[in-house]
Amino acid sequence: MWGIIGAIAGVLVIGTLASTVALNSGGSSSGGSDDGPRYRITVPQTLAGGKYKLAKDISQQAGSAVPDDGANEHGIEAAGGQYSSGTKSLVMLGLYGVIDDPETTVDHTIRGMTSDGKTEVAVAEKKFTPSGGGDSLTCGVDVRTEMGQKVTLPFCVWADSSTSGNVAETDASELSKDPQSVDLQEFADKADRIRKEVRKPLG
Repeated sequence: MWGIIGAIAGVLVIGTLASTVALNSGGSSSGGSDDGPRYRITVPQTLAGGKYKLAKDISQQAGSAVPDDGANEHGIEAAGGQYSSGTKSLVMLGLYGVIDDPETTVDHTIRGMTSDGKTEVAVAEKKFTPSGGGDSLTCGVDVRTEMGQKVTLPFCVWADSSTSGNVAETDASELSKDPQSVDLQEFADKADRIRKEVRKPLG
């Protein structure tokens, strides 16, 4: 169980690392750093209204893997945690600082998650608007092979002018769940709730 959680954390760190060291922005700068409120990412003791409890803070691990500056992200700090709820294991990893083009960060993060040769896209990512309204998230399903075990890994990613985050989950009771059966709208709603819990205004 913990080995699987660690594997997920590694996937997410790799994904965000890919975004921060990207050699080009992939598009024009949105100048997002000057627009709207600035936020940071926190690591609460619980997530999703108390359903998930913090098992391990991985902020230091993530911070050591992610450069402070890239072509599209600047003054970056990382924060994240591994959480559990019954048979479910969830990883939340976020970056905060200055993000020139949030869409580029989302794209590089998702592509980075499948750059290790062990992870394949099972359900292509698309944008979901939370059922209660609000900013969209980009969600999909990957399948990772770890020690011969296929692991179904639904994920959601978001980014704005000062934060990016991704949330991924496995369930030990059905590690190889049919990726097509994952309710991504439901998962996007959960990820949106988590986003609201971890993203806090600076100052």
